[in-house]
Amino acid sequence: MGLMGEDMECCVCLQPYSRREKIPRMLHCKHTFCGLCLQAMSRLQSGLLTVCCPLCRWITCTEPSLTLPGSLWINTEIWDQILDRQQEEEEEEEEWKGANRQTRTTTQYSCSPSRHCGLRLKLQNFLRRMKHNVL
Repeated sequence: MGLMGEDMECCVCLQPYSRREKIPRMLHCKHTFCGLCLQAMSRLQSGLLTVCCPLCRWITCTEPSLTLPGSLWINTEIWDQILDRQQEEEEEEEEWKGANRQTRTTTQYSCSPSRHCGLRLKLQNFLRRMKHNVL
C-alpha cells in the first residue's frame, strides 16, 4: 500500500522524515512522529518517560533508563520509502538542472545555491503532491 505525501512528513513539525535526523518513530497507539518531536514532547512523570500522542492523547510510557528513540519502534513502512523518495528527488533535481543549464544568467550563479536549494526542493515536492492530488 503506497503512502500519501503527507504520510511522509511529521505532522508536528511538518518536516519530511529522513534516515538521519527526522526518523519516523511509532508511539504505542501506532501514530508516527519524528524522533526529535517525540523527544521534545516527552515528560518524566512518576519515574516513567511519557509521551502524550497529539492526535489521540494515548500516553506511551517507557523506562527512563532507555533513550526514547531506543524504546520506540521505527515505522518501517515509511522508513522503506524514504530512500526511494530521496533518490527520486535527486533524479528530478538533476533533470531540472540539465533542462535549465542553458537558461541560467550570471546573476543566478552569484547567488548562494545552498540558500535556495532547499526552497526549490520543497517547491518541487509541493507541486508534485498537488499534481498527484489533482489526478
